[in-house]
Amino acid sequence: MKLSRILAIAAAPLLALTMAACGSASGDEGTVKIGVVGASDPYWATYSEAAKAEGIDVEIVDFAEYTQPNPALTEGELDLNQFQHIIYLARYNVASGGDLTPIGSTAIYPLGLYSTQYDSVEDIPEGSTVAVPNDESNLARGLLVLQSAGLVSLKDGGSVFATLDDLDEAKSKVKVTTLEASLTPTSLPDVAAAIVNNDFVEDAGLKAEDAIAQDDPSDPKAIPYVNIFAARAGEEENETYLKLVQIYQETQAVQDGVQEASGNTAEFLKVPVQDLRDSLAEVQQDIENLD
Repeated sequence: MKLSRILAIAAAPLLALTMAACGSASGDEGTVKIGVVGASDPYWATYSEAAKAEGIDVEIVDFAEYTQPNPALTEGELDLNQFQHIIYLARYNVASGGDLTPIGSTAIYPLGLYSTQYDSVEDIPEGSTVAVPNDESNLARGLLVLQSAGLVSLKDGGSVFATLDDLDEAKSKVKVTTLEASLTPTSLPDVAAAIVNNDFVEDAGLKAEDAIAQDDPSDPKAIPYVNIFAARAGEEENETYLKLVQIYQETQAVQDGVQEASGNTAEFLKVPVQDLRDSLAEVQQDIENLD
């Protein structure tokens, strides 16, 4: 799961024609159904209002689990979804044989390293222990954060699929232990530092600005962690869908709401869509090669 290109804005008559032609997954002609996780966040209401002002009726469909919106989109129950980064989508496509595709970027949420004992990475003693989440995506990303901070060294530079087996212990300053993501913040009294997923920062009484290191959203290697709008293959150029991406990217009230909901961790990006698709293809190929 932060580079700019302005998305084309279709003329109003063309938008109306496209909407009438494509209809929606529910059969309510002209209504676009977008699947999300966390529809209760107030910015989704703001987003729907902004879309309505542009002549587009949007229905935000809430899902309780991250595993649900992609199958729903594949099966035609949705028109779009917006909840995942490229790596998550790549894993889904490979596992399911799917062909969902990005049509626009939203934001990246930097993954931070926190400590209650040390004020900087340089202060962390050699040989001390750092905790990282144990789920695949955040484990690899956490290790890359530690490497960029000079705390560990990964064989061959590491990748978005890095595991503890990729650690070059002889060249690493610290030891690494893995914990369930929700437990890394509670481990802070017992470890030198911990990678804390954004979902748990605020609940742990931390603030994003407390991070002593984080990944760099401007690094091209961060593109696989950019969150996206996804559509079914063949609908990448739908003018209504592209307009909805633009509304998300350029409506200040929406972005303010996203920022508030994220605890001011969101870094908004307009990544060229072809770059998103190239990254997806590369990650999918890497996953297939691992298999």
